[in-house]
Amino acid sequence: MSLFLEVVPVALAVETVRSIAPAIGDEIVPIGDALHRVLAGDVRAGGDLPGFDRSVVDGYAVRASDTTGSSESMPAMLALQGRIEMGQAPPGSVGPDRCWYIPTGGVMPPGADAVAMVEYAERAGDEVLVHRAVAPGENVLGRDEDFAAGSVVLPAGRRLSPQDLGVLAAAGVAEVAVRRVPKIGIISTGNEVVPVEAALTPGRVRDANSYLCAGFVQEQGCEPRLYGIVQDSPALLRPVLEEAAASCDCVLISGGSSKDVRDMSAGVIGDLGEVLIHGIAIAPGKPTIIGRVGTTPVIGLPGHPGSAFIVLVAVVRHLLAAMSGTPVSPCRVRARLAANIPSAKGREDYVRVRLEDGAATPVFGKSGLLNTLVQSDGIVVVPAGCEGFETGEEVEVVLW
Repeated sequence: MSLFLEVVPVALAVETVRSIAPAIGDEIVPIGDALHRVLAGDVRAGGDLPGFDRSVVDGYAVRASDTTGSSESMPAMLALQGRIEMGQAPPGSVGPDRCWYIPTGGVMPPGADAVAMVEYAERAGDEVLVHRAVAPGENVLGRDEDFAAGSVVLPAGRRLSPQDLGVLAAAGVAEVAVRRVPKIGIISTGNEVVPVEAALTPGRVRDANSYLCAGFVQEQGCEPRLYGIVQDSPALLRPVLEEAAASCDCVLISGGSSKDVRDMSAGVIGDLGEVLIHGIAIAPGKPTIIGRVGTTPVIGLPGHPGSAFIVLVAVVRHLLAAMSGTPVSPCRVRARLAANIPSAKGREDYVRVRLEDGAATPVFGKSGLLNTLVQSDGIVVVPAGCEGFETGEEVEVVLW
């Protein structure tokens, strides 16, 4: 067995995971249970919204032509017909040189095409003096100005926010079709890995990756399922991976991906299914495995949490998004480098940086350090064909 990996570009790794993302199906849920769920299809308006012409201010419903030329010194004088109540149809129409008082949200009476704000009008007995001309449609929300019947209210693939739920309710949508929440199995491997609550002895490390992966998976709108710690034994890993692949939509295995005689993840994945990629031209994260067991994608992550997290961000995020039917749109900002970032050609370098006052300071550290994960705000990606960036260069920072 060769001890060297045959690495592929990050773009090919992303293309591969997206191509093997399984279809996970849809379900119908009440909108009260739909927060952060992903729409399976477009939601269209069943009728016009708001469904009637209404005022957006407190004022007087008028014919705009009756206010032409009005000013402080020469106001338009209109006969007040009465008051329009909230939630009720107007009791009459607006004729020439007439008006109705209308509150914000009130239904516009027939004949009126604008609203003169109370701030620019003055009541004098049964008459109203309008001190500022209004144009047709001014201070009026049209019956289909929010959403026209049949138009898309929310598109497929949208992860629903609290404001989305409010819009759905206003549109009379009580239930929505959403993507089923992908279930992601998480397995930690390594003879050196012990539970979080265990006391450390020389050579041992606590199981950080299970919780790192679970948190990332939840942040992407998926459901993590932890399968615990498995020692470096193909015979022990095989049944756990079989169970996880049968019960989950995707499986993440941390550790056991490096190319040496102890690290056995690729062998077990290959025995149960197929290994599509073993090695990505990315730093950190080179020994990443992409495979599948049946139709279930299986990703072998590096054992070190810092490297594992970079692979989650650079590759696994695309797999989870493809399963969920959502776009990958991380938050990005521009900043100037406070120090040089060296890089070797032929691989993408993902360099952690800290942001302060518009400057990005690289957070370098020895392999195995965990503090760079919490002392950084995001990453700068150095393309494979680039030898790095120099101090003062403007770079794009992908925020965590």
